[in-house]
Amino acid sequence: MRLFTLRNTMRMALWGGIAAAVLALVGFIAAAVYVVRVTDDLPNHRQLEEYTPPIMSRVHAGDGLLIAEYAREHRVFVPIDNIPQNVVHAFISAEDKNFYEHGGLDLRGIIRAAVSNIGNVLNGRRLEGASTITQQVAKNFLLSSEQRIERKVREMVLSRRIERAFTKDEILELYLNEIYLGNRAYGVAAAALNYFGKSLDELELHEIAYLAALPKGPANYHPERRREEAIARRNWVIGRMLDNGYISAEAAEEARAQPLQVVDRLSGATYTAAEYFVENVRRQVFSMYGEDELYDGGLSIRTTLDTSMQLAARRALRDGLEAYDRRHGYRGPLETIEPGEGWEERLAAVETPRDLDEGWMPAVVLGTTASAARIGLMSGEEGEIPMSALEWARETRPDGELGPVVSRPSQVLGEGDVILVASIAGQDEYEEGQYGLRQVPEINGGILAMDPHTGRVLAMVGGYSFQHSQFNRATQARRQPGSSFKPFVYASALDHGYTPASLILDAPFVASGGPEERFYMPSNYSDRYYGMSTLRLGLELSRNVMTVRLAQEMGMQPIVEYGERFGIYDDMEPVLAMALGAGETTLERLVAAYAALVNGGREVEPTILDRVQDRSGETIYAHEVLPCETCDVETWSGDLLEPVFPEVREEVVDPVTAYQVVHMLEGAVQRGTGTALRALGRPLGGKTGTTNDFRDAWFVGFGPDLVVGVYVGFDTPYQLGDGEAGGRVAAPIARDFLAAALENYPVAPFRVPEGVRLVPVDRQSGEPGALGQPGVILEAFRPGTEPSRDTEEDESGLSFARATVSDDPLALLLADEAGEEGEEDNDDELGGLY
Repeated sequence: MRLFTLRNTMRMALWGGIAAAVLALVGFIAAAVYVVRVTDDLPNHRQLEEYTPPIMSRVHAGDGLLIAEYAREHRVFVPIDNIPQNVVHAFISAEDKNFYEHGGLDLRGIIRAAVSNIGNVLNGRRLEGASTITQQVAKNFLLSSEQRIERKVREMVLSRRIERAFTKDEILELYLNEIYLGNRAYGVAAAALNYFGKSLDELELHEIAYLAALPKGPANYHPERRREEAIARRNWVIGRMLDNGYISAEAAEEARAQPLQVVDRLSGATYTAAEYFVENVRRQVFSMYGEDELYDGGLSIRTTLDTSMQLAARRALRDGLEAYDRRHGYRGPLETIEPGEGWEERLAAVETPRDLDEGWMPAVVLGTTASAARIGLMSGEEGEIPMSALEWARETRPDGELGPVVSRPSQVLGEGDVILVASIAGQDEYEEGQYGLRQVPEINGGILAMDPHTGRVLAMVGGYSFQHSQFNRATQARRQPGSSFKPFVYASALDHGYTPASLILDAPFVASGGPEERFYMPSNYSDRYYGMSTLRLGLELSRNVMTVRLAQEMGMQPIVEYGERFGIYDDMEPVLAMALGAGETTLERLVAAYAALVNGGREVEPTILDRVQDRSGETIYAHEVLPCETCDVETWSGDLLEPVFPEVREEVVDPVTAYQVVHMLEGAVQRGTGTALRALGRPLGGKTGTTNDFRDAWFVGFGPDLVVGVYVGFDTPYQLGDGEAGGRVAAPIARDFLAAALENYPVAPFRVPEGVRLVPVDRQSGEPGALGQPGVILEAFRPGTEPSRDTEEDESGLSFARATVSDDPLALLLADEAGEEGEEDNDDELGGLY
């Protein structure tokens, strides 16, 4: 009986074994069929040989500082040979310690993960993966990230194929340049920059370990929101590197002790100041090469920006706009909150303006006394605004007038007012804890500085704040330049028979108006007339009436030609009002026109780009490529001279004429409307501009090697207020900029071209004089046009100019009635149409 049972058991075991073998064979066949089916249409892994990932384009200033990056995926491709070994070891330790031993699949890792995951499932923990670096390459490059068995099988097959087709270093290169590590960073090089502001070779061990901690989930190890988890994961990576023998115990201990500190790249004053400039660069490169090349092409864009000048330009513009705003009173609090206990939370909930000036902060008024206002700050600290710091804050009324003089803080501030303040400790004997009231200006403007010889834009600020308004008032705002156009009227006159000493009558003037006005009657800023005046005097003191009379004598056609030749206008109307800058143009165009005067009469094309290179380093754009036969010789020999570059720029005005205008504009700084620059104590020229009803204020100032233009006005044209002319509003901004910008420029006179004779004359009468006599200056003439004692009898252009006005009986009568010259004008507006 026992024998029968044993035989029966053996028979059943045999049949069971056979059945199991059959089932295993069927399973194997089924699995093989499944694998063949799901891998039948696998992507070609050979395409990885042509890997050209999207790379961010980077923008550098002319002084080499990185100022912007454009990218859909922030990536900097780095060949494996240039990736430090510690970076490689950290990622291998964290992600695939057997990378150099397996053939794409880590069987030991799979078994280990399977065993660990039993406990993970029972304890509700996250499952542990077993993907190798090669598998991650297959998934990231060739497959999707969907969590399906089919995708995993395809990934494993591809991994095997990749291992047979590529070396380990090639696989690592793909992985380390492609993987997403959070903070907008793809690849280890971009992550090093975005987290730590460093290149790969500058990273310390603890920073490398943190980057290697991120592939499992950057959001899980955020350096600020999940700091404890981030440090723990970083330290785990350091431990794995120690276990694998890549670092010593001392190095591991030191790295674990380091704090986790990340940086906010491309932030701070330097980058904020460049925002308008950078946006112009983005627009231009986009128009040249398209969206894909800009955001994915890895362009290296070298610009003309001088970052120190840019900071000075932004500071000067902001200070000037704030100074104007303070002259026109206080517009009230940002908001009013409930005072009393809990004010800190209520203040923190108030939305304050972005991009506040340095040192500005929100505060709430807690109460007022006869001598000060008590305020609370976001930090919970308290301070005060002294009465003397509130005297400017008179009420701003709709008609532009100011309210009554402030005599007590309660006239300006009320309990619960949310305001902006800045510390004034140390200013005018103010003490710690004392603050001044601030407000963001409503007025706006732009400033642009240029090299007059190359057209390189060295600084550009298009408004008070790019974050408030991206409209660029330096390049996009088209407004009337007013009297700042006059130098080109006088340049036209100098090329048509006049000299700086030619006399023009400054007396009431009436001409036929256009279709909407019967008469055109310009007026001077002072509403006074000064009789016979030299061209120099008319330009220095910005006389409107004599400028219009000059335009009528010459005819508008020469002025139209010069306005268009200098690039100020495209299609200038030949009407008298245009001689006073009644046409609309941009600040960039006007500065470029002045640059042509400064450089000796050559056309200047403003540029913000020096060079653009593609991802391989090949130059695909260069702003200035000059022909030079001796620049590319293989060897230098003693008989070779320095390269001589031919002049390829178009001459828009005769060099002598250009210098004569520049010389007269030097006088505008010394004695006329540009005296704001006189304090800088070096040879400078400049011209103000103010339009009708004080709606726009301009100033263009320059030295031999730098031109700067300033425009100030409301975006919706509105009166700036009585007396708010270019000399008061715009010129101080240019002065403050030049004071900083010219520190690295030598003090040098303007270059005098050939064909100029400097002759002593009386600047008011134009008569010859002797240096040292009152009113006598050295004037610039073309040889043969300088005045002499018998000027009235010769046939020179000067005599012609005098005869022109003296032949007009009405003009002489009006000149007699106008009387002798009185006080000098400060700056002129356009005059009105009557």
